[in-house]
Amino acid sequence: MEQRHLGRTGLRVSRIGLGTLTWGRDTDEHDAADMLKVFWEAGGTLVDTADVYGDGESEYLLGQLVEGLVPRRDLIISTKAGSVPDPDRRFDGSRGHLLSALDASLARLGTDYVDLWHVHAYDAGTPLEETLHALDLAVSSGRARYAGVSNFCGWQLAKAATWQLAAPGIRTRLASTQMEYSLLQRGVEREVLPAALDLGVGLLPSSPLGRGVLTGKYRHSTPADSRGASEHLAPFVAPYLDETASSIVDAVQTAADGLAVTPLQVALAWVRDRPGVAAPIVGARNARQLTAALSVEALTLPDEICRALDDVSAPLHRYPDHDWSML
Repeated sequence: MEQRHLGRTGLRVSRIGLGTLTWGRDTDEHDAADMLKVFWEAGGTLVDTADVYGDGESEYLLGQLVEGLVPRRDLIISTKAGSVPDPDRRFDGSRGHLLSALDASLARLGTDYVDLWHVHAYDAGTPLEETLHALDLAVSSGRARYAGVSNFCGWQLAKAATWQLAAPGIRTRLASTQMEYSLLQRGVEREVLPAALDLGVGLLPSSPLGRGVLTGKYRHSTPADSRGASEHLAPFVAPYLDETASSIVDAVQTAADGLAVTPLQVALAWVRDRPGVAAPIVGARNARQLTAALSVEALTLPDEICRALDDVSAPLHRYPDHDWSML
């Protein structure tokens, strides 16, 4: 698998990442082991998790598989901290919480360091410089090799990345930002992606298949074994089952038919090769699904197909995203 630099850093990651959101909850150790092995054998390196996935079980399961199944040195392990199970405070970006959470993640993962550590979301209740100082301490102490953010809007990302760049050698450059991005969700193109490109921050798209909808599996009904039929994941899929999404899915299917490939391959190739994207994070339920996603390595979409998909999925961006004189 092709390796790409993560932002303006020396870290190289596989251009498809393996997501572990359901590990330890819906994905058991056997399926997880099969997927990790398939991913590694295909040349994949970037494995993404978080301290809240499965209430920590995702990290623990990944830690159990590393070394026994795949050498630690062959993986780029990414995790996140900052989300908390508190209805009154969804995010805690305080230095104390973040560093304690990192230590707990390292214990579950069974490793002395993570390759990439993200602040899971912006915390308006904590000064941003305090949150970012936790990243500096994590990197300077060797507990994290690189750092990034997740779910920061455009101005938040620009402020954070600029703050870090203001003291080179003292503050650690933001390597990445993880955001949802797909043909069904192109909101990052308004401000997040331009900021990331300008500041040298690599984009790691989550849900690159539109929460599974872009595979075409929901075109006519909701399969009984799908996430859309799952009690706790159905609300996650539901926003992308409207008429607008349906027209985009139909266009993806048309492109797939014309190229003799699958809708999954078309949708994943589109987001993988967007400017600024380092590696889409794919969350599969089993090794068969993951193998289907990894087969996209051999596919590059023709320019005319990309333009057609761009047109059919184009979000409505007006002032101030477009030059006011053009309105």
